[in-house]
Amino acid sequence: MNIFESLKQTVSKVRPTIVFPEGNCDRVLKATVRLKADGILEPIVLGNRSEVEAVAKEHGIDISDLQLLDAETYEDLEFLVEKFVERRKGKISANEARAKMKEDVNYFGTMLVYTDRAIGLVSGAVHTTGDTVRPALQLIKVKPEYNRTSGVFILVKEDRQYVVADCAINIAPNAEELAEIAVATANTAKSIGMTPKVAMLSFSTRGSAHSEETERVLRATELVKEMMPDLIVDGEIQFDAAFVPEINARKAPGSPLKGEANVFIFPSLEAGNIGYKLIQRFGGYDAVGPVLQGLNKPVSDLSRGSNEEEIYKLALLTAANGLMEEKLRG
Repeated sequence: MNIFESLKQTVSKVRPTIVFPEGNCDRVLKATVRLKADGILEPIVLGNRSEVEAVAKEHGIDISDLQLLDAETYEDLEFLVEKFVERRKGKISANEARAKMKEDVNYFGTMLVYTDRAIGLVSGAVHTTGDTVRPALQLIKVKPEYNRTSGVFILVKEDRQYVVADCAINIAPNAEELAEIAVATANTAKSIGMTPKVAMLSFSTRGSAHSEETERVLRATELVKEMMPDLIVDGEIQFDAAFVPEINARKAPGSPLKGEANVFIFPSLEAGNIGYKLIQRFGGYDAVGPVLQGLNKPVSDLSRGSNEEEIYKLALLTAANGLMEEKLRG
């Protein structure tokens, strides 16, 4: 059973509510109809009703069972306005908050999550990462134990799954930031039932090259070990040495990874974004994500190139994360 089949069983027992701001996207409508029909979760789809219905009709999608919400007609909008102003601590007026939610579905959707109308949000099929992340950082905010959010992908092919980060947010993290990303990603792997074996990737293995870049990864690895002493982690290490047992034994004898890494931390956003897409397209893996790590409530940012199946699976992962957060809060 792969990770998503396992998550289906867990999530369907509760059927939590997830917000999908992009009701004008046929891929989103197809995925939400399936999620509802399969009894996995309760989707809330946002958008102007006539526009959403027009998209559904054009693509032959039956949305009669979906809950559609439009900020223009939402009966509890004034409650959301009040909470919005309160959360922003006077940085925005009631009129501005009301207008922002009516103009921007991501702000409307994020407020539904912030006020517990839903446990998570999935957006990004037609919006940029900034459009999705900005409301989340302003309203849901980062957990006290973290200083930033980061973007993690789950790469899945049959019964194989790997976790990779940061592929979405932090362009050139320093050692401290890289260590925090690694800790957050290890915790994400744990949350979906994996035992994380973390590779701090570089173009060098155990000092085979020396540069500011390799020293940064080495320092980050030391910090990770201090932060999570029981974690299986090694770095700086090249991908082949982290992934292939024979090469690991030759390049990094004594490595705790033993060539069996399942969590990969890229040294930069450039490497991470290119790397996950290479694995996805060349390797035939489903790339589910990115999930934004470190937020108080789960928000996931789809790739604009995502298909229906990837939206379906990311919603499932988001729901599972939301249920875990609720459990941790008691």
